[in-house]
Amino acid sequence: MHSTAPDASRKVPGIRARLLSPGLALAIALSLALAPAAGATILPQKGIAGVTLSMNQAKVMSVLGKPTRTKHAKNDFGPYTTLYYPGLSVTFQGNSTATAIDTSRASEKTASGVGVGSTKAQIVAGVKGVKCEMGHCYLGAFLAGRKVTDFFVGANGRVNRVVVGIVID
Repeated sequence: MHSTAPDASRKVPGIRARLLSPGLALAIALSLALAPAAGATILPQKGIAGVTLSMNQAKVMSVLGKPTRTKHAKNDFGPYTTLYYPGLSVTFQGNSTATAIDTSRASEKTASGVGVGSTKAQIVAGVKGVKCEMGHCYLGAFLAGRKVTDFFVGANGRVNRVVVGIVID
């Protein structure tokens, strides 16, 4: 007796080949190749953890959430606000837009994998144009109004802090 119902145990020929077509395989390969850049959380001369130097306080809080602590104060350059998060702070000198983003989080890395915990050799190999001297490696120039990315290297020879900021004086 023949059944007209389809045999559930029977495999459909070619289904696996169709699922992994050359186009799909290429798309997967490209997405894997681009993953480190997409996951970069330190963007030299731009920002850290999704925060950029052009953001105002409301935008920073929309990205990072409510800070664990907020400091309002004045210094030689005028009023400023700093928003504190675990292992990360964002300063707004003049209270307008972010002027410094500072991290000690080991999870924050450049596209090439450089960040807290990296050695000087890894910084030099992974950050194009970086200069190193006396306890830090940096991009940019320490001149008023210029952007700088600074990798602070501790006594153990590893990065312990990264700052992306605008030089105030």
